[in-house]
Amino acid sequence: MMQKTMMAGSSRTLLSVSLLSSTKHFSRYPFLKLPESSRVLPGFKLLCTASSPLPTISEPPDELKHSMLLERLRTRHLKDSAKTPPSSPPSRPRENLAVLVRESEASDKGKKKKKFMVDSFEELGLSEEVMCAVREMGIEVPTEIQCIGIPSVLEEKSVVLGSHTGSGKTLAYLLPLVQLLRRDEAMLGMLTKPRRPRAVVLCPTRELSEQVFRVAKSISHHARFRSTMVSGGGRLRPQEDSLNNPIDMVVGTPGRVLQHIDDGNMVYGDIKYLVLDEADTMFDRGFGPDIRKFLGPLKNRALKPNGQGFQTILVTATMTKAVQKLIDEEFQGIEHLRTSTLHKKIATARHDFIKLSGSENKLEALLQVLEPSLAKGNRVMVFCNTLNSSRAVDHFLGENQISTVNYHGEVPAEQRVENLNKFKSDDGDCPTLVCTDLAARGLDLDVNHVIMFDFPLNSIDYLHRTGRTARMGAKGKVTSLVAKKDSLLAERIEEAIRKNESLESLTVDNVRRDTARVRITEQKGKNVKLIKVSNQKNKTKDVSLSVRTSGKKPTNPVSVKSSTPAKPSKKVVKFSKSLKTAKTSAVGKKRSAGTSNVGKKLKVVGFRGQASSSKRESFRPS
Repeated sequence: MMQKTMMAGSSRTLLSVSLLSSTKHFSRYPFLKLPESSRVLPGFKLLCTASSPLPTISEPPDELKHSMLLERLRTRHLKDSAKTPPSSPPSRPRENLAVLVRESEASDKGKKKKKFMVDSFEELGLSEEVMCAVREMGIEVPTEIQCIGIPSVLEEKSVVLGSHTGSGKTLAYLLPLVQLLRRDEAMLGMLTKPRRPRAVVLCPTRELSEQVFRVAKSISHHARFRSTMVSGGGRLRPQEDSLNNPIDMVVGTPGRVLQHIDDGNMVYGDIKYLVLDEADTMFDRGFGPDIRKFLGPLKNRALKPNGQGFQTILVTATMTKAVQKLIDEEFQGIEHLRTSTLHKKIATARHDFIKLSGSENKLEALLQVLEPSLAKGNRVMVFCNTLNSSRAVDHFLGENQISTVNYHGEVPAEQRVENLNKFKSDDGDCPTLVCTDLAARGLDLDVNHVIMFDFPLNSIDYLHRTGRTARMGAKGKVTSLVAKKDSLLAERIEEAIRKNESLESLTVDNVRRDTARVRITEQKGKNVKLIKVSNQKNKTKDVSLSVRTSGKKPTNPVSVKSSTPAKPSKKVVKFSKSLKTAKTSAVGKKRSAGTSNVGKKLKVVGFRGQASSSKRESFRPS
């Protein structure tokens, strides 16, 4: 008993000595704090506790264990301090490594699901001179594409910026691009030289080039850099003179830029940043060969040992799978950044679908939709699918004393610019723009109402047309005149808009194919049910026949077996007739059901001949 008491006393003495020695060791490292007696450091076990048994002889002494613990803590602290930047705030108390990994994984998943949003441009890493230009524009809160695009461009990543029209994509790449140009001047000593731009922005149309050039000029008032525009439709000599001056950025169309390169007015040598605005239009509308020709020398230079690489920025409002595959093949390793609103309806736009029964005058229907909107002082764009259709609409509206301006491929470039200026002017002389899909992409216009006289052939064109209104949070309205041939696609688009689903891959052919596939599968299911029912009837009749014959004297079994299959052969003939009638009735029901569904979802408005003025005033599309 005395020996046990002495052993317990010696154990308490060892415990106190070990704790005292531990405090000495902890005092050597001021960044470590001695944990409380009731807490245990996560990831480590206490060497001894009040309730733990005495250590065995094979274990090392307490002081050695404490020194090993402190060495682990010291090395772990050094690793953590090396990872954290010097300007970062003090790190939180040390936690279990597994917990930290789980938290980081959860935060990464959260970032992918929830886009990175900030309340001001200062948080995106923009310099003060660029911020002065932003303040002069009167913009305070960045949009979603600007929140995810500006930091990625500043990190010199090659990216695809995808967001709906009117979401601020031009500033999303121009602001960081200007800052990168200024940084190269400060760090690398790069200077502005004649005919040797460092950044090139390619646009599909002259009008979009002018828009981007105006934004670049407004930024250059504060962040000093020089830009010029070279695009088709303009004279060559003034563009040559501007390129002979020291320049930093060139904005233009691919064909005219290549022409100046071939003439020696522009040199590849210093190009480091390349932007393709409306990239889907570039590759989808025949600009692919010009872009590949422009990219050839840049890629060859980047492949050389001492060659300088270049950063590529692609901007788009829509992205089909075919164009995305083409971009991934052309720009390997490029990163796709998309907002949550890509290929979806704009929240502030109202969409109306008016189904025409076929017996009315479509031009008269357009007039009855257009007149109430013009009476409210709205600017209206009327979209047509073909040049002949746009000419017919323009002539008809002119006969009804409605002044219009045109925008299509056969209007000269200078005349198109003049027509746009008339349409955008505050005088209100020409508030109606009759156009084709040439005006559906890239134009920054203040439009209140978009009318689709001809319904588009796919959902991508529908999205681009509707993107001319309700830009940057403003309200807008879209009215579609739906003919009988367009009802299937219009119904599918209307359903996707109502459910806020993506409109990425809806075309007339796809919708017809899907509808036919659904009808075939439904008909196959009905045929299988009919066959099952007929088989069950045959089995029940065979059973009843065997019951009847069992009460009589047994006959020759061979004759019975050979006589029984004779009757079902007649039944099979009867079944095939019933199957044909069932098929025809099912198809008839399906057609009637399909027409009734379309009539329920799309509003049917009957216009017969020339309507009177009273009818025009009373008509209000919902």
